[in-house]
Amino acid sequence: EILIASSYFFPGLIFRRALTEAAARNVRVVLLLQARVEYRLLHYASRALYGQLLSGGIAIAEYHRSFLHAKVAVIDDHWATVGSSNIDPYSLLMAREANVFVRDPHFADQLRIELLQMIDTGTRHVEPERWAERPLLVKAATWIAYGVVRLGMGLMGYGGDEWFPRRRRRAG
Repeated sequence: EILIASSYFFPGLIFRRALTEAAARNVRVVLLLQARVEYRLLHYASRALYGQLLSGGIAIAEYHRSFLHAKVAVIDDHWATVGSSNIDPYSLLMAREANVFVRDPHFADQLRIELLQMIDTGTRHVEPERWAERPLLVKAATWIAYGVVRLGMGLMGYGGDEWFPRRRRRAG
């Protein structure tokens, strides 16, 4: 099981692939993400990835009771991570953020229980069928936001070939 709670979830291709490959191996992958809009561009850009994640067998629950500033994950009840880093380009590129990895089954289990309780009492699940039925204008807006964020991160040098596959770094 992979349980991730993140305010701003905008992972790169490698991270997304790892999650969908885990789901394909029958690993339960659940994302607890923020439903409330704090930073409009990043919020909508991250939602552009929902279709790929949902079709890859990943469950998405959006937390609506308040702003979600969690930046945690629990993997198989064996280890957890807690910190200040979101899974987004800003946290990874420009912010001075860090996470602590805890290899303690008791800690991981307690964090898992808290996250599952949040999911049960404060979220709306994103259903793949309903997500696919969104109006074309809404779909276009999310992809435009994604493109703007991707371009901005590429111009700042984030992600190299992962963000701009056609751009190759020159040996030298």
